[in-house]
Amino acid sequence: MTTTSATDDVLARARQRATPLRRALIAWFAREQRELPWRATRDPYAILVSELMLQQTRVDVVIPYFERFMQRFPDARTLAAAPEAAVLAAWSGLGYYRRARFLQAAAHAIVDEHRGAFPRSHDAILTLPGVGPYTAGAIASIAFGLPVPLVDGNVARVLARWFALDGDQRSSADQKRLWAIADALVDAANPGDFNQSLMELGACICTPRAPRCSSCPVARECDAKKLGDPERFPAAKPRKATIDVRLAVLAVFDAKRRIGLVRRAAGTRMEGMLDLPGLEIAADDDAASELARHARSAFRIDARTLELAGRARHTITHHRIAIEVWTATLGNGTSAKGSSVREPAPLGIAARPDAAGLTFWDPARLRAEGVANLAGKALRIVGIAHARHA
Repeated sequence: MTTTSATDDVLARARQRATPLRRALIAWFAREQRELPWRATRDPYAILVSELMLQQTRVDVVIPYFERFMQRFPDARTLAAAPEAAVLAAWSGLGYYRRARFLQAAAHAIVDEHRGAFPRSHDAILTLPGVGPYTAGAIASIAFGLPVPLVDGNVARVLARWFALDGDQRSSADQKRLWAIADALVDAANPGDFNQSLMELGACICTPRAPRCSSCPVARECDAKKLGDPERFPAAKPRKATIDVRLAVLAVFDAKRRIGLVRRAAGTRMEGMLDLPGLEIAADDDAASELARHARSAFRIDARTLELAGRARHTITHHRIAIEVWTATLGNGTSAKGSSVREPAPLGIAARPDAAGLTFWDPARLRAEGVANLAGKALRIVGIAHARHA
C-alpha cells in the first residue's frame, strides 16, 4: 500500500523534474505526433466522441468510425435528435455499445441542460453522462486549455516508469497517487499538448512490452530505465483465465426470405442490439437438436432442415467463442410454447431476447440498425451484410 511519506517523496521528485519533462515532451510531441482526425480540432464535442470511441479500442480501428460518425452526427443537437437505432448502427462494429448510449445521453444533457453549448468548466464536464475524470481532463485541457491532469492506462504506465512506482497501480491508493503526480506535472501554459504528449508517449514509445527507450525524449529522467528494467513497472496485473465458449446460432428464414432476429434485452450484454437466437452449448451437445428445441420452446416456431452453414470465431474480453451458424426453413405451423429446455446464455454470450422475442427482418433494413459484432460474423456466413460490412 502507498504510504503518505512515499507519496510526498514522489511528488517532490515530480515537481523537481516538471520543467525539463514538460519542455522535452512537448517539443517531441510537436515533431512526432501522429496525424489523427480529432487532433485537427478543438471542438469539445468531437473530442468527447473520440475519447469514448477510444476506450478499449485501437486508434486504427477508431479513425474510420470517428470520421463517419462526425459526418452523420456533427454536433450534440444532431446526435440528441437521432433515433437510438441510428446511433447504434453508426457504432456497430466498435463494440462496448454502452459507450454509444452514454454519448447520446451526454448530447441530450448538453442540449437540455446547457442550451446546446458544451459546458466549459471541468466540474460541469464531469456531470455529463459517461464522462469520468480522465475524459473530463482530456476535454478540459485540449478543448479549453484548462490546467487539469488526466490519467489513463498509457499515462499510468509512463508515470510508473518515470518514478519507478511499485505496487498495484489499479488500487485506489495508487490511483490517487498517480493523479497527484499528473497534477504536479501538468503544464499550466500548454496543458492540452502536454496531456496528449503523455498519452502519445505511452502509446508509441513507452509501450507495455519492449519500450523504445532509445527513442524516448525523456529517457534521462526515467528511474525505471536507470534501474535497467523498465518493463518491471508497473506491476503486471494477473490475467483472467480464458473461457472457451461453444455458441450455436440459428439463421431461420420465412417464406419471404426474411431472417429471424432477436433484440438483446435491457440490462444484458450488448443490450438493444439485434442478434441471432442462439445457445451456449457443451462440447458434446447436438447443436441442431438443441437449437430446434430452443426455437420451439422460446419462440413457438418450427425450425426444420437445420444445416451447418459455417463457423466463425469471436472474442469478447476473456471469452474465446467458437460460433456455429445453422440455417433452417420455417415450418408451416407453430409449436405450443413451453418452459425453456435450458438456460440459453449462462455466460451472457448468447442473446437474451427482449419481450418482442423473434421477429423477421428484411435484410436491407439491417443497414439502419445496430447489429452485434458477433451476429455480423454469423450473418455474413449466410450471405447478409449490414451497413458496416456492406
